Amino acid sequence: MKLIAITGSIGCGKTTIAKIINKLGYTVFDVDGWVRRIYFDKDFLKVLEMKFPGTVKGGVANKRYLRNIVFSDHKKLRLLESMIHPFLKDYLKKVIRINAKKDDLFFIDVALLFEMGWDKYCDLIILADVDYEIQKKRVMLRDNVTAEDFDKINNVQMKNEDKKLLSDVVVDTDKPHNLLRAEIISIIKGLEEAYG
Repeated sequence: MKLIAITGSIGCGKTTIAKIINKLGYTVFDVDGWVRRIYFDKDFLKVLEMKFPGTVKGGVANKRYLRNIVFSDHKKLRLLESMIHPFLKDYLKKVIRINAKKDDLFFIDVALLFEMGWDKYCDLIILADVDYEIQKKRVMLRDNVTAEDFDKINNVQMKNEDKKLLSDVVVDTDKPHNLLRAEIISIIKGLEEAYG
């Protein structure tokens, strides 16, 4: 098994790259999907309501309200991460253990790769990158948030400039879909040759 990370700050195009790779027939593990699953766990919701009162109503987490809390207070963000990250790490180790003997390329779509220290589990890191103003516009349109909200979210993530120094491949996603797809195909061909 070769594990390739696809990462990048919010709005930089990481998920678009992951979707292209998945459509090409490769397995892509979606860490955001793993996180979404946590919010259906009754035990997790009990702890969430205890640590963040008012965030759970009728057994459902109000993620927008929770996001407003944690992105306005770094200590509360760290607390939430301390609740979620151990679950994610256990899940990642399980995925690696299950697929360890397979001679295939596997991809993992994970925004906080470096922040969680997961780069040590990966054979190669692909970074999605885009100009800051495009990134901001994408997030504001996609998530229906203000410029101020975007800055709150973006400011708690490691800057893409710093991520570039730690990544093996940087892909500028500000291009037509067909050109981006062609670039990804070329990258994967190189990976198949290197690891195949």
